[in-house]
Amino acid sequence: MSTVLIVVIAVVAVILIVAAATLAAPRSRARRAERARERQLEQRRGKAAEQHRAAAETRSFEAEAAERRARIAQQEALSKRAEAESHTERASLHEQGFADDELVDDPEPAEQNSRARS
Repeated sequence: MSTVLIVVIAVVAVILIVAAATLAAPRSRARRAERARERQLEQRRGKAAEQHRAAAETRSFEAEAAERRARIAQQEALSKRAEAESHTERASLHEQGFADDELVDDPEPAEQNSRARS
């Protein structure tokens, strides 16, 4: 009877081991699948973050270039405004007669011409 008992215990042990393996297999597969999904999600996150950083860097360079162009345009506008003011002042000088010497073709000053004619 002891041999039969040993065989029965061995068969029960094998059945328990097979049952435990059968029950544990789906759980371990599910854990592996979950880890694979997490790794894939992490890779996608990293790739998305990298793409956004690259886009941000590109836009930052574009913004800096636009700001530089705006500063140049501002300086050009100030220069043109100064030229306009200069022309306005010169027009005022001509209207008031203070720049007549520029209009006379004679190389001698206008005052000397008027004295010489008198």
